[in-house]
Amino acid sequence: MEEKRFAKNDNGFVCRNCGLEVHPLGYSSRNHCPRCLCSLHVDINPGDRANPCGGILRPIRVETDPKKGYIIVHKCDKCGQTVRCRAAHEAPDQPDDIDLLIRLTAGLG
Repeated sequence: MEEKRFAKNDNGFVCRNCGLEVHPLGYSSRNHCPRCLCSLHVDINPGDRANPCGGILRPIRVETDPKKGYIIVHKCDKCGQTVRCRAAHEAPDQPDDIDLLIRLTAGLG
């Protein structure tokens, strides 16, 4: 049997980059700030909080996917790894900054 690679971990947090108090998403794991789109490099698999790096993941670009919508590409400022994360621009509470998503899609971060 295949091991589950996604652990729902939908807790609120305070963004280490901009200080915003981020509320839980409610339907999936919220792992990035809706204002600055930064995250922490704390997961190996989504939601597992098993990565010891802990660096700030900064958005470097946004890609579009016809099925998943906006995909934020982050780069860790500590180890340099890049990771991808689905945007939450349609969240009912604290949606991702759509203007910033569009600027990053256009390469204008």
